[in-house]
Amino acid sequence: MKIGLKGINRARVGVTVALTAGAVLAGSGFASTAQAATPPTPSITAKGGFVMDNGTAKTLYGKAADTRRSTGSTTKIMTAKVVLAQKNLNLGTKVTVQKAYSDYIVSKTASSARLIVGDKVTVRQLLYGLMLPSGCDAAYALADTFGSGSTRAARVKSFIGKMNADAKGLGLKNTHFDSFDGIGSGSNYSTPRDLTKIASAAMKNSTFRGIVKTKSTKQKVTTKSGGYRYMSWSNTNAMLGSYTGMIGVKTGSGPTAKYCLVFAATRNGKTVIGTVLTSTSATTRTADAKKLLDYGFKK
Repeated sequence: MKIGLKGINRARVGVTVALTAGAVLAGSGFASTAQAATPPTPSITAKGGFVMDNGTAKTLYGKAADTRRSTGSTTKIMTAKVVLAQKNLNLGTKVTVQKAYSDYIVSKTASSARLIVGDKVTVRQLLYGLMLPSGCDAAYALADTFGSGSTRAARVKSFIGKMNADAKGLGLKNTHFDSFDGIGSGSNYSTPRDLTKIASAAMKNSTFRGIVKTKSTKQKVTTKSGGYRYMSWSNTNAMLGSYTGMIGVKTGSGPTAKYCLVFAATRNGKTVIGTVLTSTSATTRTADAKKLLDYGFKK
């Protein structure tokens, strides 16, 4: 059987078309696979948000990441960081709870660790009281203890100065503190990016890491009469135990700050850390954080 040249050419064209079509189909398959590997950018309720890979410091997400906003009690991350950076720090040193700390809580209607005047609590316990129930009384006690000066006002001012010096040392240009707990006078602000960097630096300290991942604790403290009592504190971070790999860090809220959350989680050796500022409720800040963590782990 003879096949003419025209037949051979037609066969060649058919093979070429078939191969080309196969390549296109294969190519489109690869393209869709590549597209599927890139997760869609999440939409969050918070006015500001930022997420980075804690290991590489690579930015994974940003929304108004450098816009200055009130930070609420996420300020206390820096409070703890400054305390833990003190030279020759003894976490077992006992601090006597002063009436001024209790009066401050009442006057500001502030969140409290329920410290009792006259009790002697250790620095470590004050850090738990600071970071879990977000005790402004614990924050006051730490600022009073670790600031310098002959008066309480001077010591507090000194401590806040250390907070600002620490921020400057981290190279942060959009952060300023005018309080030890976030209840400021209008000049207490940071950004999602800056707060994330502060938290990332704080998480290098093993004591800090151990505290912020704790869901609840029961601490034995010495009473004024020399006896003892137990203080029970629960963490305000609802994501601990509800989000796989969650390791911290701190909630915040306030009339101006609204609802904030600095968060971190580790999965398969990768730690994602970030911040949401000015969300609309405790529920939405958690939802925002979950979206950003999910996105960060997929990036």
